[in-house]
Amino acid sequence: MNNKRVNVMANIKIIEGLKAQLLCIIGEFFKLLTKGSNIAQNSILESLSSAIIVLYVLAERLGYSFKEVDDTIREKLIMGIKAEDEIEKEGKSLSQLNDYITNRID
Repeated sequence: MNNKRVNVMANIKIIEGLKAQLLCIIGEFFKLLTKGSNIAQNSILESLSSAIIVLYVLAERLGYSFKEVDDTIREKLIMGIKAEDEIEKEGKSLSQLNDYITNRID
């Protein structure tokens, strides 16, 4: 029982750390958006990819599989496409992302 409690406490600590890390990444991302140099462009991509990684790991720590996250993303994309979301109307971004996720090589 003591070992199980340690695992739960460790998981909570990791979850809290991931939440804090995500907030820092998003804060840095917003700061980077105000800059216009090529260095900022590379950093923006780094921030976006870091946030996605943290969100996937956080979902896994909360008990969701990566596949469940992907499936839910696909469901939301399809709903947005069918509802003709503003983002979809202005360039088919949801359709493009849905096609990419559906067809990417794992």
